Amino acid sequence: MKVAVVFILLLAVMLGALGITSTGDGTLKGRLQTFISYGLSLTSLLLCLLTIIISIYTLTSDIKQRQIYTVITKPIHRFELIAGKLLGVILLDVVLLVVFSGAIYAITIYTPKLVKASEAERAAARNGFFTARAALSPGEANVEKEVEQTYNKLKSEGQLGQQFRGISRNEIMRRLTIQKQLAKRAAPPGRPLIWEFENVKPLNPGESLFIKFKYDVSVNPPGLEVYSRWRVGDIRPLKYGGRLTTPVRDFDRKDLIRTFYEIEVPGDVIADDGYLAVEFINAPFNNTVVIFPLKDGLKVLYKADTFSANYFRGVGLIMLRLIFLAALSMLAATFLSFPVAILLCLVVFFTAAFSGFIVDSFEYLSKDVSGIYSMTFGPIIKLLPQFDKFNPTGYLVSARLISWGMMAEALGLMVCVKALLVSLMGLLIFQYKEIAKITV
Repeated sequence: MKVAVVFILLLAVMLGALGITSTGDGTLKGRLQTFISYGLSLTSLLLCLLTIIISIYTLTSDIKQRQIYTVITKPIHRFELIAGKLLGVILLDVVLLVVFSGAIYAITIYTPKLVKASEAERAAARNGFFTARAALSPGEANVEKEVEQTYNKLKSEGQLGQQFRGISRNEIMRRLTIQKQLAKRAAPPGRPLIWEFENVKPLNPGESLFIKFKYDVSVNPPGLEVYSRWRVGDIRPLKYGGRLTTPVRDFDRKDLIRTFYEIEVPGDVIADDGYLAVEFINAPFNNTVVIFPLKDGLKVLYKADTFSANYFRGVGLIMLRLIFLAALSMLAATFLSFPVAILLCLVVFFTAAFSGFIVDSFEYLSKDVSGIYSMTFGPIIKLLPQFDKFNPTGYLVSARLISWGMMAEALGLMVCVKALLVSLMGLLIFQYKEIAKITV
């Protein structure tokens, strides 16, 4: 097919151009992040479009040009015809994805050898890109009792109407919960915050780990900077008494508010049983309460796998996406004409690609239009595969681990459930589809 040749040539040319022109923020790490992001995103997009076009065309063209007549008269079942075409498209996707993802991988691996970069930039690329880091976040405090007490107090004092006029009870409880949880993550001047983590198991014991954090404050300090002391290690002997078996590291810092930072910590601070504590002390002269946001205020990052293994799991996520689109396109081709089937599949594809944003938007609007979203659009959108949830570029750019658990979830939802269901619907429709009428 000429369209397949055009897509392949276009992808090859654009990947080559990206490898030469991608500079990012000027650093080696930024260059690599930009190339892997645009390269994999472009590969995924073009292969998804190619899958939709070929899957639909291969069946609708046979029907339109009446070549299907010579096929179905042979000793072959209709489901075998559909299954053969579907497997053919999937095989083509496998070949193209292996070729182009392999090219992206090769360019990524050899870029540091071809680009002049300082040793500091190479170290930053090794620690922040050529790795697969697991992220541990502090668990949210259980504040149900405190929220209930605060709500009852406001209600008994008649202040609910003043502070939360026209707001439902559920929304009031949600806001109070956020306030209480933020209070648990706030450090007044001179006061500490302590987070404790279990089962911290780096791939290579002794290798550095990283504390990633971002501050918010109640009142902006002078220069928008916060002075602090961080203590990382096994602090249980300091709290309960006993002999230190691992070193405890202290870091004195001055950081801008509302900006992400990472503290590199030697891996020897992790206890043998995987215990790790992170303590933050707000310097008294800051004269402001330091708050760690709920979503991304603090994370412990450590190497849990290699970049290569993480990369090929990311490619696997793209393949699962292509399998679903091939099944969906084959279904559309069984009962729709070529342009209508293309339109339907593109709508599903782009909706699934931005499903998180769409769901959040409708849920926000549904607060004003009660019940309509939950009974109509909500269930439909949630039935679609969540391509944005299983987007590999977001993980590879930030060197986050794509776990086998995520792979299993994507395989189960996207292929074993949704793609299989769509394929069975396509087979059923085509099995009873009237290909031609007999007229006398």
